[in-house]
Amino acid sequence: MERWVLHIDMDAFFASCEQLTRPTLRGRPVLVGGVSGRGVVAGASYEARKFGARSAMPMHQARALVGFSAVVVSPRKEVYSAASQRVFEIVAREAGVIEQLSIDEAYLEPEELVGASPAAVTEWAHHLRGVIRAETGLPASIGAGSGKQYAKIGSGEAKPDGVFVLPRAEQEKVIGPMAVEALWGVGPVTRSKLNQIGVETIADLAALSQKEVEISLGPTLGAELWLRARGVDERPVVPRAEAKQISAEHTYLADLQTRAQVDAAVTRAGEGAHRRLLIDGRGARTVSVKLRMADFRIESRSFTLPYATDELDTLMATAFRLVRYPEEMGPIRLVGVSFSGLEEARQNILFPELDQQVVTPPPADSDYESGMRASSDPEPEISVSELSGAVGWRATQDVRHPEYGHGWVQGAGHGVVSVRFETRSTTRGITRSFAADDPDLQLADPVDSLDWAEWLADREE
Repeated sequence: MERWVLHIDMDAFFASCEQLTRPTLRGRPVLVGGVSGRGVVAGASYEARKFGARSAMPMHQARALVGFSAVVVSPRKEVYSAASQRVFEIVAREAGVIEQLSIDEAYLEPEELVGASPAAVTEWAHHLRGVIRAETGLPASIGAGSGKQYAKIGSGEAKPDGVFVLPRAEQEKVIGPMAVEALWGVGPVTRSKLNQIGVETIADLAALSQKEVEISLGPTLGAELWLRARGVDERPVVPRAEAKQISAEHTYLADLQTRAQVDAAVTRAGEGAHRRLLIDGRGARTVSVKLRMADFRIESRSFTLPYATDELDTLMATAFRLVRYPEEMGPIRLVGVSFSGLEEARQNILFPELDQQVVTPPPADSDYESGMRASSDPEPEISVSELSGAVGWRATQDVRHPEYGHGWVQGAGHGVVSVRFETRSTTRGITRSFAADDPDLQLADPVDSLDWAEWLADREE
């Protein structure tokens, strides 16, 4: 009886949550990240992706691609975490055992679909998407296949907001022409090695002998990728254990030779690990930096803070205290940053700046990763300013007013703060301006913008 594994991926999850809770943003190119234009994009709506913007891209590059219509909002991890919990409660209720990979994707293997026809699987997947949409308002894409690899490929084909079912009999025809990097586990280095032996597509890889692949990639990775290319993926769907460490690392085709290049690489890895830490919802006590030299020697250094934190400035300052440079180590091929000692409780300390004192990477070096200069595009149609008001208002903060209800700051400066009042359950909201020190304007819990009071109350019980 044919096995059916499904992969569900919430579409442009961070941006979709912003558009869900802030109706004014619906249909607009939304970039989730630092509103100052620094750092990287945490999420991009499909309207922004049409311009070439994507997650993990430098924010200034994404803004340059989208142009004046870009709307940049600060990440609200509380909202994304709550939305994720509700979505995957629904998935577990409908499918049984699930293997959640991240805040916005999971594998499932419903018992009722064992031996089902492709039409029945398609109908079931559309039903699940409909339930999620009805209860949360969020879009999802689902792929289905004979194993995890093919379900994952299917969800990519289903985007946005669709279903793609890949029967075993059609696997070779569908995935064979795809670029080999479509296989999970093929990154830039592995792709380069495969390209050197003439492998460009999944079909090319499947056509080799297992021995040929193992010679190029090693017995473990080579055998695993060869089997996936040939349509074999028997990995079970099982709940994932809680992570003990969160990390990000990148191997560079050209060795890093300068301090500026290494600083850029540490920033890239540290910000990537930090995004995963925020998704995880815990703080870290220990920061580690891993360097692999051109001669394959590995240097790893760690430092443990007296408290757990998810503050990016503190974690990155610690990482930069640990890093060493080519003039003392030689050329560097890989740079990684990891966070461990993960704890639910995060401590707010009195003088965090003491742990944040470090020379930051030169701003100009952002060009090393992005190849782009900062943009001078005019302000977006929805003006989102980072100017602080007299009481420290910042753009995109959640606020509450006794008369107008829940809203978010669109701009602040010169003693005035502009707020748009809207939530998930409203239409596009009205905008009102207030004195920055107006006592009626108070900070609000971002989760309130979801208007899920009943669900939240049930969870508290």
